[in-house]
Amino acid sequence: MGLKHKITNTDVDFAFRKTVSITPSFLKKHGIKGLILDVDNTLTTHDNPVPAEGIPEWLENMRKNGIKLIIVSNNHDERVKRFAAPLGLDYVCDGGKPLKRGYTAALKKMGLTAAETAAVGDQLFTDVWGANHSRIKMLFVEPMEPEPRSKRFIRFKRVLEKPFLPKKFVDDKKE
Repeated sequence: MGLKHKITNTDVDFAFRKTVSITPSFLKKHGIKGLILDVDNTLTTHDNPVPAEGIPEWLENMRKNGIKLIIVSNNHDERVKRFAAPLGLDYVCDGGKPLKRGYTAALKKMGLTAAETAAVGDQLFTDVWGANHSRIKMLFVEPMEPEPRSKRFIRFKRVLEKPFLPKKFVDDKKE
């Protein structure tokens, strides 16, 4: 990433078009033993209690390959628990992203260090800043869908993020 990303702390380690494109072999290659997951527009659409297509199977594949998983969300307990419980995921709600506290709590719950962990999320000013402040690798994913009109603040942030979004995606490469 360039100087503007360093100055604005919007540098990502890797970018993916879809969460389900992140593979256990990719994680192991980069020494990642655990993932801190965002919910809205990363694992499902906004305020949806049902995971997006392919997410339950992706989570199970991660578990089978020994990858620890936890959600860190700025949403309240009711929203996060309703999503996480059926998937058997531990979580930290009211995570305060981009502050470190949610990430620190997640690392403690997983028993991992920042060097062994990556965050997966779709927003630069919450997920990316939080991971960077916490010195956790950042796996940026494109949002699953545009935010609904009711999410005006997030829609505004998306406009501000545009110049800093990644241009190269791991899953664009044909292997």
